[in-house]
Amino acid sequence: MLLSYREARNGQILEEGITEAGSMASFTAAGTAYATHGMHMIPFFIFYSMFGFQRIGDLIWAAADQRTRGFLLGATSGRTTLNGEGLQHEDGHSHVLANTVPNCLAYDPAYHYELAVILRDGLRRMYGEKAEAIFYYITLYNENYLQPERPEGVDEGILAGLYRLRQSPLVDGASGEGKTGNAKKGEGGKAAAKMPRVQLCGSGSLLREALRAQELLAELGVAADVWSATSYKQLRYDALSCERWNLLHPGEKPKVPYVTRALEGAPGPVIAVSDYMRLVPDQIARWVPQGLFPLGTDGFGRSDTRPALRRFFEVDAECVALAALSELARRGDVAAKVPKDAIAKLGIDPEKAFSLFS
Repeated sequence: MLLSYREARNGQILEEGITEAGSMASFTAAGTAYATHGMHMIPFFIFYSMFGFQRIGDLIWAAADQRTRGFLLGATSGRTTLNGEGLQHEDGHSHVLANTVPNCLAYDPAYHYELAVILRDGLRRMYGEKAEAIFYYITLYNENYLQPERPEGVDEGILAGLYRLRQSPLVDGASGEGKTGNAKKGEGGKAAAKMPRVQLCGSGSLLREALRAQELLAELGVAADVWSATSYKQLRYDALSCERWNLLHPGEKPKVPYVTRALEGAPGPVIAVSDYMRLVPDQIARWVPQGLFPLGTDGFGRSDTRPALRRFFEVDAECVALAALSELARRGDVAAKVPKDAIAKLGIDPEKAFSLFS
């Protein structure tokens, strides 16, 4: 089929077809126009997330070196969300590759309000008074689900990379959304202090699996708070900055990384799940006071339904709940038989193949 193609020299949309290299060249030209032509342009390059940093990573590195500004949008991202495309399209590692580019801010939002906050701050940082030499990589998903209203007081956490989305209804007595915002020490009252507690961190589409795991754990008498992890890279960069400052300023009051401050008052182990490799959440593990147990999509992509893929990679709500129970048992917060009994109740096959090697 022949398709008409027209490129408007004064237009706003360049639909270049299946040519990531050509599109990246256009992105770089527009993103550096402030320096080469004295003209501020705001490029948005939308592509299959698998075919960005993996296929044209060298061009993205060159764009970073030229101080390009703009937004790279990795559409149809995640290794279980784009369920019908299999190996060649299911991206579970672009956030690993994005970490290698120093001035690239990488975000993995789950909801529309998170995306709006990130875009607004990006416009301010790249085109405001300071005009920083940075650019953004934001992953977007193709799974349809309800978009909630933005909770109060979460903007700082969205940009920093982590905020508490929903407190366990077992703690605050609510049956619905629970409390939102960053955790504070001592919240939940004396009655909740004796109850097994866990913290569940979710990213992108799999934030919903963390929310469903919260419900499963509540049925088992375990209180779980759910956090939205919008950027592990931002959390890591902040922690590294604090660590370096402390190294160079001995004897002064040490700086505490944001992720440590956010989670230090949250009781129980921390379970992190995303549609990306375990390496993505694992990069902040040493700054999480309670320790971190990551769940991710290590291995090649597969073609199947979303529920089947998420069970295959062990990132669905049932596997998140099992990981939480296992960590609680390891710490002695619940009996050792609890996770063992839960395996059958949750319908998990303990002898299934490991996705990394199959």
